[in-house]
Amino acid sequence: MGSKINLQVLARLRRKKRIRKKISGTAIRPRLCVYRSLKHIYAQVIDDERGETLAAASTQSPELRDQLKSVSGKVAAAKLVGQLVAKKAVEKGIQKVVFDRNGYLYHGRVQALAEGAREAGLDF
Repeated sequence: MGSKINLQVLARLRRKKRIRKKISGTAIRPRLCVYRSLKHIYAQVIDDERGETLAAASTQSPELRDQLKSVSGKVAAAKLVGQLVAKKAVEKGIQKVVFDRNGYLYHGRVQALAEGAREAGLDF
């Protein structure tokens, strides 16, 4: 069982490396990076040139605590995280981003986060 999980992680890291060769965040168009753990999902808007996180949100964000109690399911929670990170980015004047799925398949929680961010005004 343990070796299968290890192979899955290695496959994701290979995909991540392949994606990151092509994707880089700039001041004009920063990178929206997603990290998915078993319980939570995290999103950051990153300017890679300066090595700086411009906006961040997760299912552990204090702003989302009350909303997450009324929402059931991780996919719905991911959509709220996407909306929150987009709202924070738009407040800082960021409209366009590059989506970095971090080696995860564009499906389920990752897709829901992306759709939530698009609904809240980010363009990618």
